[in-house]
Amino acid sequence: MKKFLGFFAAVLAASSLFAASYKNNTYQKLADEYTRKAQNALDAGDYVLSEEYAAKAEENAALSQAYIKKMLAKSEADAAMKNAQKRLEYAKQINADRDFPMAYSSAQKSYASAQSAYDGEDYPTAVTYANQVLDALADIKEITPLPKYYVVRPWADTKDCYWNISGRDYVYANPTLWENLYQANKQNMPKADDPNLILPGMKMEIPSISGEFRDGTWSPNKEYEPYNLKR
Repeated sequence: MKKFLGFFAAVLAASSLFAASYKNNTYQKLADEYTRKAQNALDAGDYVLSEEYAAKAEENAALSQAYIKKMLAKSEADAAMKNAQKRLEYAKQINADRDFPMAYSSAQKSYASAQSAYDGEDYPTAVTYANQVLDALADIKEITPLPKYYVVRPWADTKDCYWNISGRDYVYANPTLWENLYQANKQNMPKADDPNLILPGMKMEIPSISGEFRDGTWSPNKEYEPYNLKR
């Protein structure tokens, strides 16, 4: 009997703990109901029936605990999935799919895995993958696209020539790549066979040579990511 009374006291304590954590789940209500019945049977001296009710109280208290644990995990997963989705939306908004393709692709794959785990109610795994989305996109930022065009300025002010222009960070950061500029623009030069003859005011195209995205005309008022640091 002492063993039973100790067991019953533990059930009552567990029941109180779970009720305080989550009062509206069906298992907890059943645990509370069986606890009352066990107490009434114990008071009436029907120890066998009291023990049966206590066992049912314990069973439902355990189910309540599992349910609460699952709901807490789901709540954590809901928050993690929401944060991952918002980060992906931001990444898309700032063209991270274009400027940080590897990071963006990795984040998309992690989010798909998170969604699959969430749909399968594997909430801890969903949280893990959702956090991987944030890790993958941690270093993305909005950047100004490299210029697609450059307007030639006077030699006396800038020393503009294919060699020097090619060497600038926002072009190719390498003067030896100047022929890419020449081939793309020689048809607009006074003498197509003379790469030295570029005139101020000439709008020069800067062709992409490694798949980098370029847009707009170079402006001294904009900050550009150096070509050799582009991702």
